[in-house]
Amino acid sequence: MRATSAVLAAVLGATLAGCSSTGGKRAEEQAANATEGRAAVNTPRWTFAMVTHSGDGDTFWDIVQSGAKQAAAKDNVKFLYSHNDEAQQQAQLVRTAIDQKVDGLIVSLAKPDAMKDAVAQAVKAGIPVVTVNSGSEESKAFGALSHIGQDETIAGEAVGEELNKRGRRQALCILHEQGNVGHEQRCDGARKTFDGDLKNLYVEGTNMPEVQSSIEAKLQADKSIDAVVTLGAPFAATAVKAKELAGSEAEIDTFDLNAKVAQSLKDDDLGFAVDQQPYLQGYEAVDLLWLQLYNADVLGGGRPVLTGPQVITKKDAGALEDYTKRGTR
Repeated sequence: MRATSAVLAAVLGATLAGCSSTGGKRAEEQAANATEGRAAVNTPRWTFAMVTHSGDGDTFWDIVQSGAKQAAAKDNVKFLYSHNDEAQQQAQLVRTAIDQKVDGLIVSLAKPDAMKDAVAQAVKAGIPVVTVNSGSEESKAFGALSHIGQDETIAGEAVGEELNKRGRRQALCILHEQGNVGHEQRCDGARKTFDGDLKNLYVEGTNMPEVQSSIEAKLQADKSIDAVVTLGAPFAATAVKAKELAGSEAEIDTFDLNAKVAQSLKDDDLGFAVDQQPYLQGYEAVDLLWLQLYNADVLGGGRPVLTGPQVITKKDAGALEDYTKRGTR
């Protein structure tokens, strides 16, 4: 037994020594390759398409793309991106990707009923599908390998709990895209755990002046509102302006994080933000497809792979500043 143990110890020691001398260097080389656009692997040049429900100018999806492109560079993948906030048009973009015979497909399911047939068509064609950001409840039923994102109900519940900690009693939840099931789940989740009263306010997210005027009018009409929760980072600054014009004392909070939100947290213009790590969603979605094609790997065991929620406050914003400035948080 002593001899066996000695041999094992020697082998383990040699293995660890090898890892310590080469592992860090190899990791550095792979990171440099990805940064410079050189693949860190020698697998075939596969093509992955990502089709989302993003509208034009949505900075959240810029961060998702940043993660996806970084992973694609590392994995020797040609990455294609398209988007449309109209569900039928998004479904058509999925069919276009299928016609292009892509090797993998990443799809958001903000309006799952409209996307079901297109996703089924991809699965039938033998194209592995990963859903991202929205559609965690429908992903498995639609035939996707896995879902990468946050559970929107759980994220909403986290918001309700945070509002309770802050002593808020009357809250307004701003929904900027009607028909988006994830947005409804966020507000419903917050309502579930919030001890006060939370009401929904529907606005047209593609018309920011209208968003501002709608929030301003609501705050002017009801001075008891002490919290406004927006469902996307670009809408947080608009809510802050509406609050100022309405002469309201309400705290503005938001889902999602970017450089402007981080600065607003530091400046006390915002109370808190709920980060779902969009960079990670894009990165892991590409990596998961690569792992499936290379090694038949699947993550999640049939359950969503969660990237959030993480509640970010003023004390956290400074530590994340470097990442938000470079566009990865």
